[in-house]
Amino acid sequence: MLIALLAAAAVASSTPSVEERGLADLSADLAAGRITSEALTKAYLARIAAIDKAGPTLNSILALNPAALAEARAVDRARAEGRPLSPLAGIPVLVKDNIETADEMATTAGSLALADNITHRDAPLVAHMRATGLIILGKTNLSEWANIRSSASISGWSAVGGLVRNPYALDRNVCGSSSGTGAAIAASLAAAGVGTETDGSITCPSSLTGLVGLKPTVGRISRTYVVPISHSQDTPGPMARSVLDAALLLNAMVGADDQDPATKASPPPVDFSQGLASASLKGVRLGILRGAAEAFSAEQMAAFDATLKLLAAQGAVLVEITDFHRNPALGADEDLVLKTELKADLDVYLAKAAPQVQMRTLAQLIGFNAKSPREMVLFGQDYFEAAEQAKGLDDPAYLAARARAKQMAGPEGIDRLLARDKLDALIAPSYGPAWRIDVVTGDHDAGGIASLAAIAGYPHLTVPMGAIRGLPIGLSFVGPAWSEAKLLQMGAAFERAAQARHPPTYLPSLEDQADLQEAFAPASKTQ
Repeated sequence: MLIALLAAAAVASSTPSVEERGLADLSADLAAGRITSEALTKAYLARIAAIDKAGPTLNSILALNPAALAEARAVDRARAEGRPLSPLAGIPVLVKDNIETADEMATTAGSLALADNITHRDAPLVAHMRATGLIILGKTNLSEWANIRSSASISGWSAVGGLVRNPYALDRNVCGSSSGTGAAIAASLAAAGVGTETDGSITCPSSLTGLVGLKPTVGRISRTYVVPISHSQDTPGPMARSVLDAALLLNAMVGADDQDPATKASPPPVDFSQGLASASLKGVRLGILRGAAEAFSAEQMAAFDATLKLLAAQGAVLVEITDFHRNPALGADEDLVLKTELKADLDVYLAKAAPQVQMRTLAQLIGFNAKSPREMVLFGQDYFEAAEQAKGLDDPAYLAARARAKQMAGPEGIDRLLARDKLDALIAPSYGPAWRIDVVTGDHDAGGIASLAAIAGYPHLTVPMGAIRGLPIGLSFVGPAWSEAKLLQMGAAFERAAQARHPPTYLPSLEDQADLQEAFAPASKTQ
């Protein structure tokens, strides 16, 4: 055993490369003894210091786990002693800072009101991850309160963490609310990361940062000890640089939870990584949902059309859906559901927050924000104020809106379209490319199919599709409830054919590129 420990110490003295390294890749190196978990953790901490806290200064990390190195050394000792370990043991990952962890890191949701919210509780999804040996490296920045405080918010900003910047162009937004996870994983600040979504908050930042993002079926992953918005729509999910890594992280996150009734409907866990290497699109029937892409530019639709040709060349059967248009009433119903559930669910969470937290109700949060200049420096809290007026979970208007929304998005929406044309999934462009950070008019995101899947509670996978002037864009796959395994297989086959992901460039601005600088200048008199 002494020889094994000495050998591990020798490996630990070297610094492994972590850029663009995924879970499966790092797992193989750890198992073979080419690297140690301690050396790997130190390499990520060094990269965070160089890229997130200095250099490009992404502001994607809110807190680092002070126990991360000790946990890594414990995995190394277990490996040196020959104890059985999970393939993921010793690999550092990041979690969004609205998810509780049982270490000394606060769970703030980006708000100064929760700056002392150290609960010493692992959310069940984190407990599952720790059981596989994954190292919780730190917490990622986010759109404060998961982007629900204001209708004029700037995605990626929180009072605690400041503004997350897009590693592909630093003056561009990352989208919300899992913005810190998106920027951090795109920049290889960890092997993979966890985001959460109510409507677009995994899939949008993933699309804008060239990641694979999966919003699972609501109930696939526990929401206990996750700062809530809506029990109808909230779900955590994996964000990674490949479909395989997203599947491996999903494996580590799933599990039933008696405290979260939604998980009772979840089917038994499977290995979501199985079949990805051999997955094919031959014979897969995909419904082209152009009605979900009406807000996209001609350039993005040209990229989508090129993608459709690639899918057809891979053997996919493409079915144009020409009669789908989102019911305008769906947005109003979702709005009432979110406001009602935000007040009810957040009040329940705050009542059980850490003892040192002073704010215990949404009403108290509104008062705190009003008296905190830092909280109100960029935008207000109109959505909080509207939610405070909600009439409760027994309100007939809320109950009717929730039932209508679920029916329109699920049975009369996604399910009907899939069944009518015998489809395996619906596809559409995920989102537009990253927009300029705008402190005057706020966000400018053009979403596609995200809301339909979010309201139905169905899975939504985005995979890199290409880039517009270097800014990533994604392709969405949406299926029925509990179809994550099939979507991941489709995504893996598409990823292999498209090979569309490219690492970030950390440009200060796209306009700094030489061809654009030349175009902006007056024409030469000799021309």
